[in-house]
Amino acid sequence: MSTLKWSATNADGLLADLDLPPAAYRALLKLRARSEAGGRISMDQATLGELLGLSRPSVNAALRELELAKLVKKVRNGVYQINPMLAGYNSPEDALDAVKAMPKADRLDSKTYVADYHRAVAAYQDQLAEQRKKRAAAAAAKTAAAAKRRGSLHAVG
Repeated sequence: MSTLKWSATNADGLLADLDLPPAAYRALLKLRARSEAGGRISMDQATLGELLGLSRPSVNAALRELELAKLVKKVRNGVYQINPMLAGYNSPEDALDAVKAMPKADRLDSKTYVADYHRAVAAYQDQLAEQRKKRAAAAAAKTAAAAKRRGSLHAVG
């Protein structure tokens, strides 16, 4: 468990406004509890799934929601970074320095933060819908081509 005592902000109200899926909240809390000073976490998705009792697809979906909300960022496989405004630190000075150094676009205190999250989710859903349409069109084309080939075959007697 983490022994960190300082965080740059109390974002509980903000997080409630996001209306994240329950698995995403659980994942965020577990990641925060296991993070180093500054919010770095070395944990693969399988381990997170075991700790939360979630399947791999559920863990993937939870982490995706946290990334869309700019609460957790994937650094590489098995390494994540909690938003500096939520991460724990060893001192208040470390917390303030980390927030000052972060990109403004990643800050949680923007007036449009919640709306930006909802736009990001909508854009992601649109992207998934487009991918589904492309896969369906490719499958239909493959089926049509197979039917055409079968129709052109004839028995030789």
